[in-house]
Amino acid sequence: MAFDFKKEYKGFYMPKKEPGIVTVPRVNYAAVRGQGDPNLEDGEYKQAIGLLYGIAYTIKMSAKGGHSIEGFFDHVVPPLEGFWWQEGARGVDYARKEDFRWISVIRLPDFVTPEDFAWAVSEAERKKKADFSKAEFFSYDEGLCVQCMHVGPFDDEPATVAKMHEYMEAQGFVLDISARRLHHEIYLSDARKTAPDKLKTVIRHPIRKL
Repeated sequence: MAFDFKKEYKGFYMPKKEPGIVTVPRVNYAAVRGQGDPNLEDGEYKQAIGLLYGIAYTIKMSAKGGHSIEGFFDHVVPPLEGFWWQEGARGVDYARKEDFRWISVIRLPDFVTPEDFAWAVSEAERKKKADFSKAEFFSYDEGLCVQCMHVGPFDDEPATVAKMHEYMEAQGFVLDISARRLHHEIYLSDARKTAPDKLKTVIRHPIRKL
């Protein structure tokens, strides 16, 4: 059976609807950076998602294509994630979507080295006949965070974020968002196929002790 990150690491991918504190280890991602409203049809964000899935499935299917990656194991492609910020804002302002800056990511299995990633980019370019040069191997050590499962439309996230911040303060923590520690979302639902009130999104914010 294929390894499923969501099932094997439930503490990171399937948190409760109430906030909790978690320490997230360093993770490697396929990443594409960009800016602007993610809802724009054929916009930069949606193009980035196409690049990420192209690479992720190239790696997943590498063995069937005859390419050997040391340590390879069959796996379910992990969910899409994103790190978000806006210049001059602490956190994110959902009313200013055009000002979003983001790093869109998909987790890489631990066996993927930077060299394996470079092969996957080249192979995806060859097969898709498209430019994948914006994709990068991105390593991120998230550390201590508060997180919560948000169920509902993306625009309703501020209520969940407020609950998270209230909880962390009661536990003796303060928000630690910075240029290096960012608002993080993990998308467990396909927004194209799921009703807005059913969407499941993990929201995670970096914190530190008072």
